[in-house]
Amino acid sequence: MGRRVNLIIYKQGFNKLRSNFNNSSMKHNQSKLIRTRVPQTPQHEHASPLFLTSSFTFDNAEDMRAAFADENDANIYSRFSNPSVQEFVDRLCVLENAEDGFATASGMSAVFGSFMALLKKGDHILSCNSIFGSTHTVISKYLPKYGIDFSYVGASANAAEWEAAITPQTKMIYLETPTNPGLDVVDISMVSAIAKKHNIILNVDNCFATPIGQTPIDLGADLVVHSATKWIDGQGRVLGGAVVGRKDLIHDIYLFCRSTGPSLSPFNAWVLSKSLETLEVRMDRHCSNALYIADKLQGHAKINFVKYPFLTTHPHYAIAQKQMKNGGGIVCFELKGGVESGRTFLNSLKMLSMTANLGDTRSIASHPASTTHAKLSEAERQAVSITPGLIRISVGLEHKDDILADILQALALS
Repeated sequence: MGRRVNLIIYKQGFNKLRSNFNNSSMKHNQSKLIRTRVPQTPQHEHASPLFLTSSFTFDNAEDMRAAFADENDANIYSRFSNPSVQEFVDRLCVLENAEDGFATASGMSAVFGSFMALLKKGDHILSCNSIFGSTHTVISKYLPKYGIDFSYVGASANAAEWEAAITPQTKMIYLETPTNPGLDVVDISMVSAIAKKHNIILNVDNCFATPIGQTPIDLGADLVVHSATKWIDGQGRVLGGAVVGRKDLIHDIYLFCRSTGPSLSPFNAWVLSKSLETLEVRMDRHCSNALYIADKLQGHAKINFVKYPFLTTHPHYAIAQKQMKNGGGIVCFELKGGVESGRTFLNSLKMLSMTANLGDTRSIASHPASTTHAKLSEAERQAVSITPGLIRISVGLEHKDDILADILQALALS
């Protein structure tokens, strides 16, 4: 029985550890995060072990029956649960002040799982119009195939405009803030008040800000989704995603994902769990570098505007100051020469990378109008703040002056 007892202790250990935080000497989430871990094995390892296994064994048929009947918390199969994955989830819940969570194979599987587990035929989802391209595809192309209707509200919409877009069938409000790639900032508290008034689930993509920059649950969100592939991993190594939030909603998401299979691999979870330990110190550097770059680029002769949430020139600066602890690691600016200048700028970079990612230690540049959002019409791009010459910089951990120098020399050739 000892092996089975130990596995149950692992599962119970998370809940016990988390429930004792309020009574412990640890007052800061960073400390709680680092000390949240799978209980030690008899080997007394200091770092958390990697549970690289597809399944778990049972001592007898009754234990196995009880596990499948959900009469205990024993691990069965890594598509359902795994100690390495659970550690990552629990650590993210600490940072987001969430009751529970579920980890997935990618950010998009977290987004899709949060939709499909909680929406049904005849329901309506109301979304901010400025969202990640793949999320837009899921909402506008795939959800209607299941009889789920949708509509969009502008990222700058006021409370009356948000409320006017609600229908009797609206069951979820979805938003990104800051938005990708236009860096619009949506007032989470304002939208939350409207959602609560109408008994609607508020689902917030917190990928750009990270829980170091803002905690949407504290502002009234019911669910928070993440592409852990980005800042949480922070080094461009693995894919991963997560949904955290209200326990009752997470239970439904867990049941859907357990059956449909978008599970996070134990190895990726182990990597991401370790990455969370350094997220705060990394984001401090990312954000300070980003603010420095944004400030230095203001007024440049080749640039129409610079957009960064913590610049006073940002149209939603007041909202960003209210709900964000920092401005994030993304800087956007509009080149005067439009699409062709954008391509020339990318081709002139010497240090910054061109890649389909962000949130890396290495700075990354992209031109959305000719790449990620090229299939949208000009009107559609303008509606979500993607202008022809918009450049998105994911500011890395290189020295800020080296990042700036590469951008400036590319601008000179654009």
